[in-house]
Amino acid sequence: MRCLIVNADDFGFTRDVNAGIVEAHRNGILTATTLMANGDAFEDALRLAADNPKLDIGVHLQMVQGMSLSEPGRALPPTVSALMASLILGRWDVQRELRAQIEKILKAGLKPTHLDTHKHTHLLPPVLQAVARLSREYGIPWVRRPFDLPMDGSRTSFKTRVASKIMGLMKGHFESVLGEHGARSTNHFAGFVWTGIFTAADLVALIEALPEGTTEFMCHPGFLGPELREAPTRLKESREAELRALVDPSVKQALERHGVVLNGFSGAAEL
Repeated sequence: MRCLIVNADDFGFTRDVNAGIVEAHRNGILTATTLMANGDAFEDALRLAADNPKLDIGVHLQMVQGMSLSEPGRALPPTVSALMASLILGRWDVQRELRAQIEKILKAGLKPTHLDTHKHTHLLPPVLQAVARLSREYGIPWVRRPFDLPMDGSRTSFKTRVASKIMGLMKGHFESVLGEHGARSTNHFAGFVWTGIFTAADLVALIEALPEGTTEFMCHPGFLGPELREAPTRLKESREAELRALVDPSVKQALERHGVVLNGFSGAAEL
């Protein structure tokens, strides 16, 4: 069986991003999303989650950008490099911060099905250990494995291609730590090198070449409204482009034509 989970990051970031994620779920192929506990549009995301019970909700754990929940009033490190320096100097209790984010989502009445991290910071050893422990503690078994399938990177920036190669070097350690804590990940992952640039044709090509097992496809859909225009992110116009691709009828047709099962993390647990 070939199974595809289409998972959107940044639920709760802004209301126009939230609206785009829901549009991709209702009228496209999106099956899951991860919620930012410290996002400005957190309450709006809770309302939309209640209105869309078939949308799997996970936790988009943050150790970079935004505000801390474990230490109110304190900003999280602005970049991955700054986070690395902070970890070396022992300035953050990572597990305490990530626990606070999970607890906020649980107290809101949601039952998360999966975990991932903003900027894939769970590839850093201290963050990975904390995520794996919390996965077991809270019974949230699925953790993103951010190692792309072989994909066409010709339209991707040199920086992104290099980052993808470096991330791939961490695969062995990643799998070892998750295994120690009984955490699960999908068989395959795709979407990192295509962030902000994929089209419906790209999705059709991915579906045609999808390997056996379960694949998570990461995406960042949204509407380019006033909140997103003012938000601190490089992904603005590209979110609408991703949304158009996710709702394109040719993509659903490709799933049916090639016998690929569209699923969420809750459904994948049964495979």
